[in-house]
Amino acid sequence: MQRFGTLSFGHYGPLGRGRELTAGDSMRQAIDLAQGMDDLGVNGAYFRVHHFARQQASPLPLLAAIAATTKRIEVGTGVIDMRYENPLHLAEEAAAVDLISDGRLALGVSRGSPETVVRGYEAFGYTGSTDPRGADIAREHFDLFLRAIDGEGLAERDPASPFGGGTGRQRIEPHSPGLRSRVWWGAGNRDSAAWAGTMGVNLMSSTLLTEDRGVPFDVLQAEQIDAFRQAWREAGHPGDPRVSVSRSIFPITTAEDELYFGHSSEGEGVGYIDGIRSTFGKTYAASPDVLVEQLQQDAAIASADTLMLTIPSQLGVEFNLRVIESFATHVAPSLGWKPTTAAATTTDDAP
Repeated sequence: MQRFGTLSFGHYGPLGRGRELTAGDSMRQAIDLAQGMDDLGVNGAYFRVHHFARQQASPLPLLAAIAATTKRIEVGTGVIDMRYENPLHLAEEAAAVDLISDGRLALGVSRGSPETVVRGYEAFGYTGSTDPRGADIAREHFDLFLRAIDGEGLAERDPASPFGGGTGRQRIEPHSPGLRSRVWWGAGNRDSAAWAGTMGVNLMSSTLLTEDRGVPFDVLQAEQIDAFRQAWREAGHPGDPRVSVSRSIFPITTAEDELYFGHSSEGEGVGYIDGIRSTFGKTYAASPDVLVEQLQQDAAIASADTLMLTIPSQLGVEFNLRVIESFATHVAPSLGWKPTTAAATTTDDAP
């Protein structure tokens, strides 16, 4: 494990006892937490994206704010639902954040996860899908997005324009060189992972896989990672792609930790998501020495280079920063992690 960061669902709303976390509170706390993590040398702050829900729905302004107020930490998404996106607008915004951050963007995208509404992307104007889950729309949007960030000319210049038209085709602006090497595809099964390898983008894999092969979750996920890397090599892409996995991991070091997470450890399971039989990863909650022993046996963590810790963002900056610092101090070094330093930071860590 070379890197670790946090994956925040960005929930906001009522907290009970008359308290409420507003959308503004959630975003400002996310900025403050990322700044604290940057000081600790934690490698990334990533955000789950859900539309029509009290979560982060349009994360790039938040990522830009974090990038502008930090020095080293990677900022990213896990993942943006491409069914909802205007590919060229997303390409412009992603390039802007990548430039502001000096190449610290890790843009995770995919078909998206289960929603709170029915075919919500159609309300955004993206209709005509022949797939019940809109996968064809996501792939079409993703293809155009990649062409845009690669700098392909996508609109005919107007030679009569008073703003320097010229001839030929114009790419979108701004353009950030190398951005494609910082794009990730969120895959839920081996076929999707292999497709990402063929496309030459990095891989994000979460605590939910939309397949069940009768093997432990971490083994199934490691097989997915192997399929991705094999497809990458067979496609002839240079370098080594990055791979991330996410886990719910809570070091218990205080009575407060015990109160919140002492009974949170649960085994992996199998269920149905969007009508597909799926495998769910387990939650790890134990003392640091027990966590080290458990996580060293996790085949997918051993295979990935980046670990994303899901965090209870509703519990505030101070609590989450303490949990993250506890993991960084007592658990992560035994998995091979070293904190980021200014000298070690580069703007092109991806393939």
